[in-house]
Amino acid sequence: MLIAMVSLAPAVMAQQAYPNKPVRIIVPYPPGGTADIVGRTIAEKLGVIWGQSVIVENRAGAGGTIGVDSVAKAVPDGYTMVLGVTGPLTIAPSINPQLAYDPLRDLVPITLVAAVPSLIAVHPSVPARDLKELIALAKSQPGKLSFASAGNGTSVHIAGELLMSMAGVDILHVPYKGGVPALNDLMGGQVSMIIENMPQLLPQVRAGKIRALAVTTQQRSPALADLPAVAEILPGYEATTWFGLLAPVKTPQEIVRKVQSDVTKIGMLPDVKERFTGLGADVIASTSEAFATHLRSELARFSKVIKDANIKAE
Repeated sequence: MLIAMVSLAPAVMAQQAYPNKPVRIIVPYPPGGTADIVGRTIAEKLGVIWGQSVIVENRAGAGGTIGVDSVAKAVPDGYTMVLGVTGPLTIAPSINPQLAYDPLRDLVPITLVAAVPSLIAVHPSVPARDLKELIALAKSQPGKLSFASAGNGTSVHIAGELLMSMAGVDILHVPYKGGVPALNDLMGGQVSMIIENMPQLLPQVRAGKIRALAVTTQQRSPALADLPAVAEILPGYEATTWFGLLAPVKTPQEIVRKVQSDVTKIGMLPDVKERFTGLGADVIASTSEAFATHLRSELARFSKVIKDANIKAE
């Protein structure tokens, strides 16, 4: 009888009004960054819709994998979710064979929330006015140009490796411990090029301290409408940092559908769109199934890039 009652517990909980207690959204990065702002925006609006506390808990470390792992191991009752990000979900599994979780096995995608494009930018001394000229320059000087990233195995590092692979060029990768020191060295002329999230580079681009050549999304960004997308030069290229909500596997489907529906409504609110646009982020609302398909596609795509470039965990 006890076993039967335990086995029925998730179904009974799913039938109760959800949520009937505080919900936690784990953000696997420190406070103040883009992921934190996106997570807190969603939490605030869900709290209003649900009339219930939605708490953001920052659980940073190991490139975001600590926070994701904590949710993969959480009780699948809908009261713990993670704001998943590109790195710990689609890059870390290929770089770290000892990763404690499998994003496809241990988590259920709920919905994509937003995506932030990156910019490819160069120091003003680099004699390239656009991406075509940069590719031609790199081909004429194999290994002479350098590109800075926020670190080995980060999403912007992989974006650079994908660019080199598709363009057929050899550019020296210089990893830093974060985007700020990478940007500082670009402005100082220590490196030729950087790939970094748009919100971090935009002020320096507008100030004329660095020159943006392209945006890494499939289409041009409204924030820099005159700037070409890489895909205009290299069809099929896309490398964004995306954010999506996931829950532990076996979370009741009724809860997954409710959260997905409510987050979609939030994404349509004018103040949310305005806040995300200020971050350089595009609002995305997807079904759970579409997010799962996207996750599988990104894992396969980045796995090939990582293998071909022989990128290892440090």
